[in-house]
Amino acid sequence: MIKDAYLAAGCFWGVENKLSQLEGVISTEVGYCGGNVENPDYRLVCGGSTGHAETVHVVFDDDVLSFEDLLLAFFQLHDPTQLNRQGPDIGDNYRSAIFYVDDEQLLLSQRVLDEVGPDFNNMVVTNLEKFSKFFRAEEYHQKYLAKNHNV
Repeated sequence: MIKDAYLAAGCFWGVENKLSQLEGVISTEVGYCGGNVENPDYRLVCGGSTGHAETVHVVFDDDVLSFEDLLLAFFQLHDPTQLNRQGPDIGDNYRSAIFYVDDEQLLLSQRVLDEVGPDFNNMVVTNLEKFSKFFRAEEYHQKYLAKNHNV
């Protein structure tokens, strides 16, 4: 079954690049979730006034890659113990978050958080946030690392 996931883990360029390579992922695109401004752009989101997180929209085949396995990969590609940052990128737009689309994803997300917690000394600060809207980022951000090999 084809499903959607919305995951935030710092700068969306690297997150999108890594998630797009997982078997079972059909497509990825980057954008913004979780804020309070309609149609935000990169400048506004990075300014920290919109509440949005840089997010990757993942379309995946749940028969090949379960939502749980997608989340386990998500937790391996960033440090979920860093509050509102990833490495040198600081701000709530770089927060670790799972934007769950339904009750099933919420329950599965909570289960995976419980499972990975001990791996991170129970210091995981990943937010579980109800998905409401995804705003696609500007075209130059889409597949950025694939298009810009020297970065």
